[in-house]
Amino acid sequence: MDTSSSVGRLFTINPPVGRNLPVSRLVEIALNRREGVLSNTGALCCTTGNYTGRSPKDRFIVEETSVRSQIAWGEVNKPISPETFNKLYQRALAYLETKEYFVFEGFAGADNKYSMPIRVINEYAWHNIFVQQLFIRPTAEQLESHQPEFTMICTPGLRADPETDGTNSEAYIILSLEKKVIILGGTEYAGEMKKSIFSVLNYLMPFREVLPMHCSANVGANQDVALFFGLSGTGKTTLSADPERSLIGDDEHGWSENGVFNFEGGCYAKCIDLSQEKEPQIWNAIHFGTVIENVILDTDCRVPNYKDNSLTENTRAGYPVTYIDNALIPSLAGHPRVVVFLTADAFGALPPIAKLTKEQAMYHFLSGYTSKLAGTELGIREPQATFSTCFGEPFLPLSPAVYAEMLGNRIEQHQSKVYLVNTGWSGGPYGIGKRLNLTFTRAMITAALNGDLEKVAYRPDPVFGILVPEAVNGVPVEILTPRNTWEDTEAYDKTANSLAESFRQNFQRFDDVSAEIRSAGPNIK
Repeated sequence: MDTSSSVGRLFTINPPVGRNLPVSRLVEIALNRREGVLSNTGALCCTTGNYTGRSPKDRFIVEETSVRSQIAWGEVNKPISPETFNKLYQRALAYLETKEYFVFEGFAGADNKYSMPIRVINEYAWHNIFVQQLFIRPTAEQLESHQPEFTMICTPGLRADPETDGTNSEAYIILSLEKKVIILGGTEYAGEMKKSIFSVLNYLMPFREVLPMHCSANVGANQDVALFFGLSGTGKTTLSADPERSLIGDDEHGWSENGVFNFEGGCYAKCIDLSQEKEPQIWNAIHFGTVIENVILDTDCRVPNYKDNSLTENTRAGYPVTYIDNALIPSLAGHPRVVVFLTADAFGALPPIAKLTKEQAMYHFLSGYTSKLAGTELGIREPQATFSTCFGEPFLPLSPAVYAEMLGNRIEQHQSKVYLVNTGWSGGPYGIGKRLNLTFTRAMITAALNGDLEKVAYRPDPVFGILVPEAVNGVPVEILTPRNTWEDTEAYDKTANSLAESFRQNFQRFDDVSAEIRSAGPNIK
């Protein structure tokens, strides 16, 4: 199947409404089509129907000869036959022959040496705004010579029939790494487009000696780069949006021999409970050109109610990185001095910050512990403990060992300091304790970035073995030791040991790691 000629035939039979239309024009079209409404800030507010988060059970990789031996097949990377893909692909093209649609041509990757040209074909105008704002927009000169390396076709109105199409539901996200095509249908959730391109880069970049990372990144005035790893809802966007530092990007990056570069041209921030006081940069970025998903507006004055979770906890705002005042353009910098692993511990057992040895860093990177927050994935209504290797397992086509080994080598080569930061609960588990104060978390992050934590004394946590600072400027000393924040210390001991056992059981799947890394895990009592 020649995908380029198939798309060319579509363009001939039914040309797109526009190619890289201005966002202002796309907003007009979206409003005329009633795809969304404007908030009082000028942001376009859209809803995504039944799918308000990713649908991981509906994501497939085509089992093609050229990639079959390279993919880590399993629950994350589910195979689908070339025949099934081809059938849905042809249906998508035929569907678009009868529709008005939109095309975006741009790039993924801010470093020109590694940048990947992409083409996105959208049924919805608001989806085309989203990809324009989230990926890297071309100059007029670049657009004239643009040749896509990957093409993504998004037809949310085209639903699959599981019985005849071989899918799990009406929704499908299918990556053909051989034909370099992604097809998405049956779901309106815009995040699927972003994460599909990320998955492709996670496959391609290691072969180019670039470590792809699910992390945010920023850089200080002294060119000190920091990375923030973590799954959705752990604070990557919030904590990297620091007015004292320049933002490189909020979610997806590569670490090459030259340093760190953003894969994207925009940010996709969670905005549940968003406040101007706590998150002013994100708050101020939500204006004309921004797309907000599943946010409830006041009926009369159209003021967004960021506390309203009646549609989902996973309310989102998508905007260009340039909407952040101190964004770094182009979005690339040097090698990280500090690496932060973020986790939202729903059990309240982990300390709010701890320093990791290299072996502990590898252990916790491979573990990727956090809690899935409500609404991030379909069917998740309350936080659930989870282990997601490399803090991004749902998007890793290759073996986790590939990414872990690359990170370990870079940490050692560049002598990066690694910290584990818990942005979750303190004083008890979810439902009893409280979420850690963002002001205190910011103070701990600041102490790590400015080197203050390299000057303090540490003591090992008796259960998890990680190194807990005895004091952090601006943070009450009692919260640094989670056991001290619980009224029932026996309940804490039981909870901590239960979580430690979960770590141990999860790590059993890594049977090829060194004894040093394995012994860097928790001490079960």
